[in-house]
Amino acid sequence: MTVQVGSKRLLAFIALNYRVSVPRALIAGSLWPEASEQKAHTNLRAALTRLHGLGRKALDVTPSEVRLARKVTVDLYHARSLAQGILDPSVPAEDLGLNPATVDHLSADLLPGWYDEWVMLEAEKWRELRLHALERLTGEFIDAEQFAGAVTAAHTAVQADPLRESSQASLIRAHLAEGNLAEALDHFERYSRRLRNELGLRPTKRLRQLVADLRQSPPGGGR
Repeated sequence: MTVQVGSKRLLAFIALNYRVSVPRALIAGSLWPEASEQKAHTNLRAALTRLHGLGRKALDVTPSEVRLARKVTVDLYHARSLAQGILDPSVPAEDLGLNPATVDHLSADLLPGWYDEWVMLEAEKWRELRLHALERLTGEFIDAEQFAGAVTAAHTAVQADPLRESSQASLIRAHLAEGNLAEALDHFERYSRRLRNELGLRPTKRLRQLVADLRQSPPGGGR
């Protein structure tokens, strides 16, 4: 299905509001903030008119509001619910059915390449939520001795934000738990160089302590 840019932005805006009915005035002002009120409403009507087929069926439109059709689901909200469940201390991990495939649901950015303010605000909220969930998921996998899943979850978090120390710490812990000491130390050293080169900073004492024993071990030394 080919959707024109204005209609695509309209669908995305309504999808991010999920089950809420959104006033037409709010939609028009948000999608075309630089246009006059009259022009913004004209653009909205045009975007609705250009929607055909599945795109049009995805929306319930009234003279005053637009909302997502009741049978339409949004992947973001399923992923957000999963992330919130992972972070909820009252929800046992076994109730969530966690497995390495869980990482896939937490791996995607929201609308990458979109720079509208309303997108960027939601994208940042989702990024923070999924990074916290991936870090927590790494710990759950380590406790369950599912080391491949732990490394994958931590790598996904690091790829999303390479300078985020808590994600780097999760990856180092996963390598240590699996017994890959050289990988843990190598990753720490690479992160230290990047942090110094890009920000002029050094890792915190907490992160340095994770590998302190490794850095002091003689060649060929064990744990």
